[in-house]
Amino acid sequence: MKIKAAVVEKQNAPFEIKDDIELAELHPDDVQVHMVASGICHSDEALRIGDAIIDYPIILGHEGSGIVEKVGSNVQSIEPGDHVVLSFYACGVCDNCLKGIPTQCINYAKNNLSGVRPDGSNHFERNGQKVADMFDQSSFTTTTVVREKNVVKVPKDMDLRKLGPLGCGYVTGSGTVLNTLQPKPGDTIAVFGTGAVGLAAMMAGKISGCTKVIAVDVVDSRLELAKELGATDVINSKDVDAVAAIKELTNGLGVKFSVDTTGITKVMEDSITALCQGGTSATIAVTPNHIDLDTWNSLCVDDKKVVGVNMGDSIPQIDIPRLIEFYKQGMFDFDKTEKFYDFEDINQATQDSVSGKTIKPVLIIDKEYQA
Repeated sequence: MKIKAAVVEKQNAPFEIKDDIELAELHPDDVQVHMVASGICHSDEALRIGDAIIDYPIILGHEGSGIVEKVGSNVQSIEPGDHVVLSFYACGVCDNCLKGIPTQCINYAKNNLSGVRPDGSNHFERNGQKVADMFDQSSFTTTTVVREKNVVKVPKDMDLRKLGPLGCGYVTGSGTVLNTLQPKPGDTIAVFGTGAVGLAAMMAGKISGCTKVIAVDVVDSRLELAKELGATDVINSKDVDAVAAIKELTNGLGVKFSVDTTGITKVMEDSITALCQGGTSATIAVTPNHIDLDTWNSLCVDDKKVVGVNMGDSIPQIDIPRLIEFYKQGMFDFDKTEKFYDFEDINQATQDSVSGKTIKPVLIIDKEYQA
């Protein structure tokens, strides 16, 4: 069937809305989804500009939400009419998947970043030529086809336009804290960068019972929002030394945990320096930058740890419903970071995301949808 999609024709090209994209037919384990909305993530921009190896032309987008239209013959957990959020694909049968760590799926890169379906066939074609996909999903489309394992059923009384970013940005930030770092009540945490991922991590620190939840950024308006969402303290690192300020807030000790979402070398290094003895820093930005580690004094003598985290070590079918419950209880107000844009304004939305003007742009693909 023919669908409309936002296509990037070549590296660093703008999005172009095309209405002649051919969508793949359903396989037995597939789900066809009518897209309602999709968040824009910094990973989309990284692939658009070529920071990661990918094929062009490509249809990006990996924070989709929509309504199921059809399902394949082997699909058991999803049916037409279900409201769903889309996330990454994990094979479910490799050693790491069987251990319950789908974000470490041995075939993760092949299945999510190779530009084709897990079986090697094309999701999309145009004039008989392949158009690459992203995350086995490509949510910048009016309709898409994904695997049953990509799909997370969500309550029908929730506004689908808000929920798409739960599939990546929000589950990544919150999962890094709730699943990986696992702070205990009374612990301390600093989050560097208060975009969507950072604010999600910060709210998860509050949910976990951290008595110091410190937000670090260079934009005052974002720090004000961080306070509204639960930060106990905020630091504008453009005005003060962030590490010194964190030490002052923690009686000279530093924080037990830190999360860097910026990918900026100096900031990543500060997130490690700001740790107390025995502390752990999670670096979770998609970035080409590198850091310099003092392995003797920091990692050895001070017993600090630096961990990388993919997708918040999440199991989307468990973690996304959990975040929705936190939201219903007023503990995870992720929608305060969102701003809606028409699908046709995708380039403006991307520009506003890159500039920091908008924390989480959400494209409204189906303008007739009513919550």
